[in-house]
Amino acid sequence: MHDINLYEKKIINDEEFPVQMFQNQIRKPGVYFTPHWHEHIEIHYFMEGRGVIKCNQKPFEVKEGSLVIINSSELHEGISYTKVCDSLVLIFEMDAFSKETANFNAIFQTIITDDSVINELLQSMYREDMEKQLGYKMALRGKIYELITYLLRNYVVENLSNRENSKRIQNLTRLNTVLQYIENNYTDPITIGTLAELIHLSEYRFCHLFKESIGQSPLSYINEVRLKKAHHLLEQKEMTIAEVAATVGFQDYNNFGRLFRKMYGYAPSKTWSS
Repeated sequence: MHDINLYEKKIINDEEFPVQMFQNQIRKPGVYFTPHWHEHIEIHYFMEGRGVIKCNQKPFEVKEGSLVIINSSELHEGISYTKVCDSLVLIFEMDAFSKETANFNAIFQTIITDDSVINELLQSMYREDMEKQLGYKMALRGKIYELITYLLRNYVVENLSNRENSKRIQNLTRLNTVLQYIENNYTDPITIGTLAELIHLSEYRFCHLFKESIGQSPLSYINEVRLKKAHHLLEQKEMTIAEVAATVGFQDYNNFGRLFRKMYGYAPSKTWSS
């Protein structure tokens, strides 16, 4: 049975530079990180290529110069549209830089484009990381302080109370059981009643919680899981399109084709024949 715990625990032990910083260098289109969440803030600055970052299942189109901010406890996933898609990634806890700011529980705007201040800052950070001259960690830490300050003053959309923040984490943790069940049983019929029973909620309350936490309805999420599996199987070219549809749990072939086109923008036959 495939285990899908979407919670990703981050441990950053470098006291001098309490940031996980790396470059994503993607060399083929498709999903390059699968859905997961954590309590850290994650920032992606795109230097080349195009793609989409999904935050709570809401897609944000990205290109060169785009900055994506994934707030604490947001389910997120990355997809490249191009063969080359490069980005600089920073992951950190706010209280490693400012406990006062961490207690503010700021929710930042998800995507920022065409901001010359941010472009200059991130490109400067990229150069520091590449060259790694003496004192580069100190320089990077200073630039992150500058970036956080700029974001706080210009791109905060709301701030949560401690209770609201704890509730976000609690709800996502609770839904891990449901998401794991869907991953392990997507080939079979799945009812809302079955999913609601897993976490001891009424169907109405379950649907509300799922939509609030994941960003889409349970049925929409199930279909998306099935469509991603179907896309992968079609690329293998070992089954007919009808066989693939049935294998991933679609009982209606026409519905499968309609949903596939809606999600990918082209018919299943294009994937199978390419």
